[in-house]
Amino acid sequence: MALMKKLTMLAGAAGAVSYVRKNPEKVNEAVGKAARFVDEKTNGRYHSQIAGAVRKVSDTTRPRTAE
Repeated sequence: MALMKKLTMLAGAAGAVSYVRKNPEKVNEAVGKAARFVDEKTNGRYHSQIAGAVRKVSDTTRPRTAE
C-alpha cells in the first residue's frame, strides 16, 4: 500500500507541474490570493516569509528566456 500511495503522490505532483507550465498566470493569481488571506489572518506577523514564498513562486513560473 505504501508504494501505491507514493505513486499516487508522484502522479499528482506531475499533474501539478504540467498545470503550472500551462497556466502560470492563474497559479500566480491563486498564490497571491492565498498569500493575502494568510497575511490577513496572521495580522501581518509572517509577512516577510509569505512575501518570500510568493516571490519564489513568481520567479519559478516566469517564462525562461534563451541565453
